Amino acid sequence: MTSDFPIRRRTRLPADERRRQIIDVATSVIAQRGFWGLSIQDVADSCGLTVNGVLHHVGSKDGMLVAVLDHRDLEDVRALAQILGLPYPTSGWSPEDLTSIASERGIGLAEICAAVMERNAAQPEIVRLYSVLDAESLSPDHPAHDYFTSRQRVTLDGFARLAQPGVDGPALARHLLALMDGLQLQWLRDPQVDLSSAWAQIAAGVPGLS
Repeated sequence: MTSDFPIRRRTRLPADERRRQIIDVATSVIAQRGFWGLSIQDVADSCGLTVNGVLHHVGSKDGMLVAVLDHRDLEDVRALAQILGLPYPTSGWSPEDLTSIASERGIGLAEICAAVMERNAAQPEIVRLYSVLDAESLSPDHPAHDYFTSRQRVTLDGFARLAQPGVDGPALARHLLALMDGLQLQWLRDPQVDLSSAWAQIAAGVPGLS
């Protein structure tokens, strides 16, 4: 099969730059083809490496996927902290840390949801990546099955904790996540939609969101 990705001439890069290059290329491939369509040979060709050269940095095809997801988590939490005006430590935060710190600073659930949609509006390829992997990973034998199961739980728990007193937090969390995921799929099919504005209109009609 002919690769859809450009083949580059081999050049030397520091190990951290090479790993980042591999992650960036793998992200693009997975966003278009899903994990099952990921070819290490295509990634190697695009990076100007051999297959063994790629595996030296990520270990395996599954390891490449883990590297992509871990990198995206770090980047997204950093970006969300910036949007929310939170000081981001050099040691980094987990998604759970972000929710806790935001709550301590008096940042509400509505602000966090709006920040997530603002962040995602700037990275359609990454939203596509997660949408494809989320669907694929419904299969228990998918290497990202546990990751997405945990990600959903963490998101729902975080949203529920941020709900106002007197509001059914778990129910609101599920409602919000369903709305956000559904709107993002519509946006991926119709990029002319202004994701942030569309979300603001929807959020305004959600009881208990503040």
